[in-house]
Amino acid sequence: MSVTAGVAGGDALPVATRYPTSNLRLTLRRLARSPGAVLGALIVLIFLIISVGAPWLAPHNIDQANFAQARQPPSATHWLGADELGRDLFSRLLYGARLSLAVGLIAVGIGVLVGAPLGLIAGYAGGRVDQLIMRLMDVMLAFPSILLAILMVAAFGPSLNNAMIAIGVVSIPIYARLMRGSTLAVKEELYVTAGQAIGARHARILFYHVLPNTLAPIVVQSTLQIAVAIQASAALGFLGLGAPPDVAEWGNMLQKGRTYILSAPHIVIFPGLAIMLVVLGFNLMGDGLRDALDPRMAR
Repeated sequence: MSVTAGVAGGDALPVATRYPTSNLRLTLRRLARSPGAVLGALIVLIFLIISVGAPWLAPHNIDQANFAQARQPPSATHWLGADELGRDLFSRLLYGARLSLAVGLIAVGIGVLVGAPLGLIAGYAGGRVDQLIMRLMDVMLAFPSILLAILMVAAFGPSLNNAMIAIGVVSIPIYARLMRGSTLAVKEELYVTAGQAIGARHARILFYHVLPNTLAPIVVQSTLQIAVAIQASAALGFLGLGAPPDVAEWGNMLQKGRTYILSAPHIVIFPGLAIMLVVLGFNLMGDGLRDALDPRMAR
């Protein structure tokens, strides 16, 4: 689209008018230029499709044991082989994707919904409120995250729900510190100072001016944290502190298969590869988002 500009002598020359591109389109364009981000998004999309379509994609009943085929290697009947009870490994991996992704999403949701508001309040309020909240976060960070998760699961009992809550709780300080740092930087901007000068309510400044400009680091951290949560869930399952033993969960499958790592290595290899791929996908996508959302990147 173009408009005409008047010049001396009455002539008119076409002047191209370029409308600003939305932030979302710019972000998607930068992501599309990153091969790693595209690969990561493709891997995550495949696992999401698998997790949703597991009941239709699984060729066998995941709980149907067949001791005559126990520890059988991959074949035309069992594409990835059978586990120690003769159950189809491929079908159990498909269902395991649902649990692992659910754990990652819910755990990150807990961390964001609790940690981000605490960091927002601490960074904006400052003073004693900031000191109180951040000292509490420092106490939580003093414990290794996996150790704190193990202590919580051991205290409340091993279950998948308790594992999700524990993983979410240990991620709260990460989001609180990240949001606090972003808030401290944003609240010094002129538009925040202007809002305070005209007497705008603090709640309005927080939700309409500060929060929207601090979300980019939270989005990137959440993408990376999903991978961490999936690894932590698998670690708790491997230790017997996650899902019940008979549930098709990747950590459980590793724990059960480690006894047969020499005689039937496929029982351990394929769940391990599944964990590695989904973690790689989220990490690649998180790295791409970090570059795409960086305001210093060239447009």
